[in-house]
Amino acid sequence: MILTQTAAERAFLVAVRGAKDSWSAEDSIEELAQLTRTAGAEVVGKLIQRLATPSATHYLGKGKLAELLALRDEVNYNVAIFDVELSPLQQRNLENFLQVKVIDRAALILDIFARRARTHEGKLQVELAQHQYFLPRLAGQWAHLERLGGGIGTRGPGESQIETDRRLIRHRIHRLKTQIEEISKHRQLYRQRRQKSGIPVVALIGYTNAGKSTLLNALSQADVFVEDKLFATLDPTTRRLTLPDKSEVLVTDTVGFIRKLPPTIVSAFKATLEELAEASLLLHVVDLSSHNAAEQCQIVEDILIDLELTDKPRITALNKIDRLLDSGKNWNEKTALDYLYHRDEIAAENTILISAEKRWGLKPLLELVKMTLSNQNLAP
Repeated sequence: MILTQTAAERAFLVAVRGAKDSWSAEDSIEELAQLTRTAGAEVVGKLIQRLATPSATHYLGKGKLAELLALRDEVNYNVAIFDVELSPLQQRNLENFLQVKVIDRAALILDIFARRARTHEGKLQVELAQHQYFLPRLAGQWAHLERLGGGIGTRGPGESQIETDRRLIRHRIHRLKTQIEEISKHRQLYRQRRQKSGIPVVALIGYTNAGKSTLLNALSQADVFVEDKLFATLDPTTRRLTLPDKSEVLVTDTVGFIRKLPPTIVSAFKATLEELAEASLLLHVVDLSSHNAAEQCQIVEDILIDLELTDKPRITALNKIDRLLDSGKNWNEKTALDYLYHRDEIAAENTILISAEKRWGLKPLLELVKMTLSNQNLAP
């Protein structure tokens, strides 16, 4: 664990706005705050810098760096969390300058994944991602030897210990990859048996906290853990679902996506993400109530491009429509859908409005699933 689960973890957040960023710095730091709270820390302050070219040594400019140091005594933070992936050198220099623990966005997400993983496969995947992340950062673990200034007791052991640790971690990475590969083979055999059964698979995808697990529960009466936090569920869950014509499909809830998802996570979860490649249909769940809904959709689209899945049949479910309505009115499913379809003129192909929490629009969604599978000659 990178963050502790005690009330003493007081985090100060730092976001840097680059010239090419599509998200505002305010939105970036708010998402970082959600991640931080999900990891169990208290957010005690935020700092934003607009920076075209980050410093190679400390990432921040000298003025903001001095401001961040002054704020340490003012708000009494003991961990600084950056909304970027820091280089090992930047992280080490920042910790030496600020004299607090420094964590970047990648490490924070890895910490959350470690907390959320429940299955054996999920734990192996997270451990692999953590080892791959920390391997190039080992040198910082021996910085205390450098500060001793050399002399008796400091010649040799530091460097040799680093090499020993590197060998141990590389060996562990190899073992983890082997174990995950074995699980992947078993998963492939299961998929082959599933394909022989002729039951189509619908994979839920979407930005984290878009409501995928809530939708799975609503559709299949499953008992998947649901919480209004980022990455509330991590391990994939599959449930059998009966469509309106009494035919059946399998619905799989996969890990949520997020902006700046660490490459080590994508690599480690490759076996899990293979479920998407084998799915008959992708059901993209979008949090329509988020003012970053368009940007979140694009992030999911970019990841699908990386996974070479853009040609897969897809339905887009615009979720959480209940949050767009006037709370002073007594809305029901019909009035809500009539109002929103008329107001927003939803006309995009294979796009539908739903509220998984209120269970609105689920019957039309299932009809659309059945129709889409039939058009692909995949209906059972």
